[in-house]
Amino acid sequence: MNIPFLDNWRKRHEADRSPLVSAFDRDPEGAAELLAECELLRARAQEAGVVLDDTPLSLVALDQLPPRWRDDPEELPWVGNDAGLYLGTVVVRTVPGAGWRLRPDGQPVVLLPSGREIDVVTAGLDWAVTGVPELSQIYAEAAEF
Repeated sequence: MNIPFLDNWRKRHEADRSPLVSAFDRDPEGAAELLAECELLRARAQEAGVVLDDTPLSLVALDQLPPRWRDDPEELPWVGNDAGLYLGTVVVRTVPGAGWRLRPDGQPVVLLPSGREIDVVTAGLDWAVTGVPELSQIYAEAAEF
């Protein structure tokens, strides 16, 4: 059925969606793998001798890293973004029933089985800037549900 006003409405609202949302809808596993890359964080951790193996213990190790990225205002937000995506990856891979969800604006969040959302990118940025809350603490709260 062709309803012109509905087609116009769809076009306007689809334009509000991030292209990431469409990509995630088509291939959620592939998108999850991209979110798990966290190249800058993994490089900084490796330089410090920390192995990021997508386990809760690796979050504890990250919390102990000296925050040298705070000395570089250009690197700081990227490390924070990666830290949030890494936190989300650990939660999704180790908490039964947890999964990635993209908001319409493309912001990745983790949806817990309880229905609660964790804005992992914001949490990672807070951690990178101030050190709190610790990534391991956020994980522990997520794993309780």
